[in-house]
Amino acid sequence: QVQLVESGGGLVQPGGSLRLSCAASEFTPDFYSIGWFRQAPGKGREGVSCIRNSDGTTYYTDSVKGRFTISRDTAKNTVYLQMNSLKPEDTAVYYCAASSIRLLSILFPGGYMTWGQGTQVTVSS
Repeated sequence: QVQLVESGGGLVQPGGSLRLSCAASEFTPDFYSIGWFRQAPGKGREGVSCIRNSDGTTYYTDSVKGRFTISRDTAKNTVYLQMNSLKPEDTAVYYCAASSIRLLSILFPGGYMTWGQGTQVTVSS
């Protein structure tokens, strides 16, 4: 069973930056995609950004395009989410997740079976 562990969350002022890390116990070729999701208080979980394992194609939800960047280091079994120009509405628990199935909608949380424990990101002055 692959385990995912997130780190890098914290409190940051609006306009600031954070880098989240997701360390996997292993990167199996069976993974179709790995991504970041978030859940704000009182809201459902939403897809933020994902990377397709086979070719590294990246995907972003519209609200973070141009501000967030997903990347991976396969040697370290780690996926990163660089978050710049953070806004208060980015405040949420951020989760890393992996899917072993081919997804029609790669940012749909329901397609992901392996999840980390989450890391809190708070954007506030």
